[in-house]
Amino acid sequence: MLKRIFLFCLIATLTACSDSDKPEKIWEHATDGALAAAISQDASLALVSSSFNDLILWDLKTNAQKYRWAQGKENLVLFTAISDNNKYAVSAEKDAFVVWDIETGKSLTYSKVRESTIRDIAIANNGDLLIGKVNGVVVHVNIFSGRRIEFLGHGEKINSVAISPNGRYALSGSSDYTALFWDTQTAQVIHRFVHPTRVTKVALDTTGKYAFSAGSQRQSSIWDLKTGKEVSRLQYQSRSRVFSAVRFSNDSKQLFTGSPGRVLNRWQTSSGIELEEWKVTPRKDSRPVSSVIYAIGETKSGTLVTESSSGFAEFWKIGSSR
Repeated sequence: MLKRIFLFCLIATLTACSDSDKPEKIWEHATDGALAAAISQDASLALVSSSFNDLILWDLKTNAQKYRWAQGKENLVLFTAISDNNKYAVSAEKDAFVVWDIETGKSLTYSKVRESTIRDIAIANNGDLLIGKVNGVVVHVNIFSGRRIEFLGHGEKINSVAISPNGRYALSGSSDYTALFWDTQTAQVIHRFVHPTRVTKVALDTTGKYAFSAGSQRQSSIWDLKTGKEVSRLQYQSRSRVFSAVRFSNDSKQLFTGSPGRVLNRWQTSSGIELEEWKVTPRKDSRPVSSVIYAIGETKSGTLVTESSSGFAEFWKIGSSR
């Protein structure tokens, strides 16, 4: 009996003392929760839209507000993105978007979309903008030259878009069960990635090696952009897995995903094997206890940064979760 009591106490003590799956630090960026967020490629900036109609660009090195922006009357910004070179940021409501100059803090353009509403948005280093719409059209436009094309390769609603850093290539995921990798100069499809269900999330590796596409059920794949072949498929037990944020690691050897259920995961690119899992912090007294991960970043030192609907920026040490 004494041995059993001692063992129970030892387990309880070890469990209580093990905080390795907790964030290294946590900063509040939206006091009443966030509607959308983006983190820059180098994890030095975060653009956060809050339910108080604030749109704030945060310095993730100092936790200082760099700019506070306003977009229209309602300012219900639901989509945000930052170019890989930290020159431009874009924020979008359902029917309008603003591109911001990060160096000056000034808006470069405000534009309404036609015929349909926005589902996702991305921006390249040269000011090329990619807009995925509910009507199945993806619009590619350069904010400086005004050059514009409409990509009509999908037959149904666009759910997610990604653009290469130089603006030359795009990846779009649709409810038509496909993710298409295409040339933004010619609108020609280079690779077609087919899923058994609607494609809900896509991402591009900034080195140009890989693409990621996730269906609404079971299949979440990493693809070789040179050959168009599947490299790996994420290995998880559940029948379905929904991702709200995706990012390849700086060296392309890993993939980071965030979900609407607070879960942050690290995967091996070559095998699709899950390497690590954490859970982001919900707001106190939130019902139900949950949080949507909107964005993931990786610092040069290998620390992960997340922004979530709870309004928190959280920093995670790779290799620290149980």
